[in-house]
Amino acid sequence: MKSPITTHVLDTATGKPASGLQISLEIWGDDDWQPLASGITNNDGRITDLLEPGNLQIGMYRMTFMTERYCRSQGSDCFYPYVPIVFQISATDEHYHVPLLLSPFGYSTYRGS
Repeated sequence: MKSPITTHVLDTATGKPASGLQISLEIWGDDDWQPLASGITNNDGRITDLLEPGNLQIGMYRMTFMTERYCRSQGSDCFYPYVPIVFQISATDEHYHVPLLLSPFGYSTYRGS
């Protein structure tokens, strides 16, 4: 069974998956961010085992993509050294996919499937 929260990072400058990109996952609690998990994207730019099944809670989450090291490894500039994406989980029986489209001078995200 896969993680209830997954991600996929595509490098839009190269048109390829962003492999080797470090990501952390946190949940908001006690007036601060609490670490939950971390991982590194695989050769397909994905992390499918970020959070153990059954560990999903209703609440506010933050997924932080450490983009500077990745961009430098590609020989490109990095205007955004990291990308924090904050999102809300309102049901624990759903799958949440948080993709990132990344380039040296911009990024975008959406709720995937």
